Amino acid sequence: MAEEEETAALTEKVIRTQRVFINLLDSYSSGNIGKFLSNCVVGASLEEITEEEEEEDENKSAMLEASSTKVKEGTFQIVGTLSKPDSPRPDFAVETYSAISREDLLMRLLECDVIIYNITESSQQMEEAIWAVSALSEEVSHFEKRKLFILLSTVMTWARSKALDPEDSEVPFTEEDYRRRKSHPNFLDHINAEKMVLKFGKKARKFAAYVVAAGLQYGAEGGMLHTFFKMAWLGEIPALPVFGDGTNVIPTIHVLDLAGVIQNVIDHVPKPHYLVAVDESVHTLEDIVKQDCLDHLLVNLRMEALFVKENFNIRWAAQTGFVENINTILKEYKQSRGLMPIKICILGPPAVGKSSIAKELANYYKLHHIQLKDVISEAIAKLEAIVAPNDVGEGEEEVEEEEEEENVEDAQELLDGIKESMEQNAEFVCALDASDEFLKERVINLPESIVAGTHYSQDRFLRALSNYRDINIDDETVFNYFDELEIHPIHIDVGKLEDAQNRLAIKQLIKEIGEPRNYGLTDEEKAEEERKAAEERLAREAAEEAEREHQEAVEMAEKIARWEEWNKRLEEVKREERELLEAQSIPLRNYLMTYVMPTLIQGLNECCNVRPEDPVDFLVGMQWHNLGLLQPPPPGFK
Repeated sequence: MAEEEETAALTEKVIRTQRVFINLLDSYSSGNIGKFLSNCVVGASLEEITEEEEEEDENKSAMLEASSTKVKEGTFQIVGTLSKPDSPRPDFAVETYSAISREDLLMRLLECDVIIYNITESSQQMEEAIWAVSALSEEVSHFEKRKLFILLSTVMTWARSKALDPEDSEVPFTEEDYRRRKSHPNFLDHINAEKMVLKFGKKARKFAAYVVAAGLQYGAEGGMLHTFFKMAWLGEIPALPVFGDGTNVIPTIHVLDLAGVIQNVIDHVPKPHYLVAVDESVHTLEDIVKQDCLDHLLVNLRMEALFVKENFNIRWAAQTGFVENINTILKEYKQSRGLMPIKICILGPPAVGKSSIAKELANYYKLHHIQLKDVISEAIAKLEAIVAPNDVGEGEEEVEEEEEEENVEDAQELLDGIKESMEQNAEFVCALDASDEFLKERVINLPESIVAGTHYSQDRFLRALSNYRDINIDDETVFNYFDELEIHPIHIDVGKLEDAQNRLAIKQLIKEIGEPRNYGLTDEEKAEEERKAAEERLAREAAEEAEREHQEAVEMAEKIARWEEWNKRLEEVKREERELLEAQSIPLRNYLMTYVMPTLIQGLNECCNVRPEDPVDFLVGMQWHNLGLLQPPPPGFK
């Protein structure tokens, strides 16, 4: 009995420390799956989900935000590769690898209990996935315990499959039909990778290999539908595009539900080795768009994840699909991407610069610019349509009362939505003002071409300004209303800025509101920015190099000029010294020629005649003999 308990304890310890490898952890799909698994306790999906747990997990997207550098007890330990060497390591990962050899990568894979290769986002990973499953299968004899290999593929390997029932196109495909699947031409490599993984998975008992064919992934920061979300957010086109007639059925799955399927595969180790991971929706492209990969959006498949529904315990994030869960999906999408809708209301007297400042802010924050007169015109048109004369009978009064009640309910619902929006979004009120004298002077100085046809004519402007001052007394202003809502206006006195173009006011408002919480630059815009930055850097470096060369040339010219000047002055000094020496040597030369040389010549002649043993001593003696005859030498003679 004690041995059984010890074995159970060891088994539990092994299960609770499972190490999971996932490739490309810095990508959308793998990153979300890794983050999800890092928060899952090993073996948790083996337990049935209670109704209370289902209610607690309704906002499952919150798990995306729950990540920690500290490994939680009992959860999966996530390791994996990164697509870019400079990508930061995800917080949920224990280890990450980039740019390593396959020999080193194999050593890392052998340390893991589960190996997940995701080929839904990068076709370049298929070759590595096939190599990995092949290399691992050759090492099976050295496995201490069973390892799982999961290839995360796509339903695009089913895209050209013929209908199960030609007379009933609504009969869905299930996992049992995987041998009949026909791939889309662009996904032939995917289906070949699937076949290789299934082949290796059947060879050894300690090595189980699975293929999970996932539907079109969405959720969190976007997935395959990110392009549509971005188009809808920016509002730069009147309607989202629908490719084809839009009636094609697209199999989909929330990325967290896909992660839940993988969690169940790891925990259950099911008998079927090919699984389909799709939600229960049967939505067409038109259904999805009304709420960038063209091939995925044109697929037309009805699929049912039969085995997943009947055998796995998944806390679904969007079991009924994209359309029914659009509000939750949009909320998590905005949270994941840090998108913050900004609403800016600019108020102030006429001619203070509301329209020009609003246009600049709308352009800077990528907002819709709504002019008050357009809103008023639209409201008047609707009111005129409502109050158009109609004959109302007694029998219709009750219907009208019911409609009024419905209108009240709609109004209350709208009000609740506005309040909720105010809590979630940023709203800003900008109160512009200036003295009447400043505003009058500004209007007077406007060109006639701008004033013509506007309310800036003298009479209309003065009347509008007077009306504005009358209705905005200290105790009754629209600013008081916003103050009560805890939306405190940003007050700017345009007159004190002395800026006709309102540039300083715009700069001050942007500082108060903050940077845009919107989409960053697109890949094309980033490339253009990088190109411009590179050109500016090269131009700056070229200018600096030219300036440096010019400075060096100037310094060299100055050095050469100084050198020539120095040599010239040196030659002058030498000449002066020579002349001085010559002038000083004339008296000495004359003395020598007159008194010394004759005696010296005489002594040399005597020396030649006598031939003394020491000619020098002989000459010295003669010199001393004749000293009494010599004249005093000139000054300085020695």
